[in-house]
Amino acid sequence: MPSHDAPADAASAADAGSSSGAGSVANAASAAAASATTLADARLLLGVASGHPPDALDQLYHSYAGRIYGLGLRLLGDRQLAEELVQETFVRLWRSAGAFDPQRGTVAAFVLTMARRISVDLWRRPSSRPFDPEPADTVAPGDHVESVVTAVVVNAAMATLSREHREVLELSYRGDLKQADIAAILGIPLGTVKTRSYYALRALKLALQERGVSG
Repeated sequence: MPSHDAPADAASAADAGSSSGAGSVANAASAAAASATTLADARLLLGVASGHPPDALDQLYHSYAGRIYGLGLRLLGDRQLAEELVQETFVRLWRSAGAFDPQRGTVAAFVLTMARRISVDLWRRPSSRPFDPEPADTVAPGDHVESVVTAVVVNAAMATLSREHREVLELSYRGDLKQADIAAILGIPLGTVKTRSYYALRALKLALQERGVSG
């Protein structure tokens, strides 16, 4: 005996096929748009190297400056440093545009990898992130002297650490960054950040104890 549900089943199958087809078309359109953008960006970056079109760098700046600034805020935690990151990235991009190879990656990867490396340089620059204790809102004269002495001792103890250990502490405590962000800015695995943080804190504690500071 024929099933009365057959027409409904057929309709459901048709609807599912239609929905699947629409999704496939949407995905294909999205992929095509992304591919077109990637190709256009590659032509612009190659244009920066050749000088044609003259506004190639300006067009790339319009496309990527906001993303680089956002990356700077997330990784560096400072607006001034984020702005400096944008400026320095495009200066280096202008100088090294000829090194871009479209066969090895996208413009986005090329630009953001460059920005991440520059962000590391900015963090390593002594004037960018001094490791000083946060000042109290109100400090009595005697407390001020003690805080200055403590700052000197902490800085001296920090100086005894390896560069790798000092970096993770500065980024974590002074920069107020999460370990995942530290891993991103330094370009190392999250597990490495956790290990360095553990040994850095232990080394700092020992260095402070040698200087008469316990905690």
